[in-house]
Amino acid sequence: MTSIFCRSLRRSRTLLLVAAIGFFAVSTRAQPDPPQPPIRDAATEVRATIEALFDGMRAGDSSAVRSVFHPDARLHTALGPTDSTTVQSTPVDDFVQAAGQPREAVWDERIWDVEIRVDGPLASAWVPYAFYLGDEFSHCGVNTVQLVRQAEGWRILQLTDTRRQACDVPAEVQK
Repeated sequence: MTSIFCRSLRRSRTLLLVAAIGFFAVSTRAQPDPPQPPIRDAATEVRATIEALFDGMRAGDSSAVRSVFHPDARLHTALGPTDSTTVQSTPVDDFVQAAGQPREAVWDERIWDVEIRVDGPLASAWVPYAFYLGDEFSHCGVNTVQLVRQAEGWRILQLTDTRRQACDVPAEVQK
């Protein structure tokens, strides 16, 4: 009789233990999840880096402009017709210094229809733009931007642009 009582007691304890575990599992799932930071995909982060460059230019903030470039970054401009294009190089330090100089007219580079592709730590963006000095149209073209992901975020490794006097600039981008 004692052995039947012991087995019954063990079963009761086991059932009680299973019930308690189930109760705690359900009650921990019922707790609200802590707020999560917004999820940003890589393309959104790349776009934010490009926008930060143009925001820094508008603000005339050389530190903000410098912060988006990789230490080995290069800048180029492809000029001229396609059959006789010349390529102009600009040292990043010269560009950063020029962007931070006090000026009467704001450097306002406006972009649209940005296309971004990402493969792991590498991203490429095709960025049509219109450049304004203050309220005056200066030029337009396309920036091609290659970026790499670093510990501190996406950094511009290469930027090459074209410059034209006539582009199909959307009305919402025009000043």
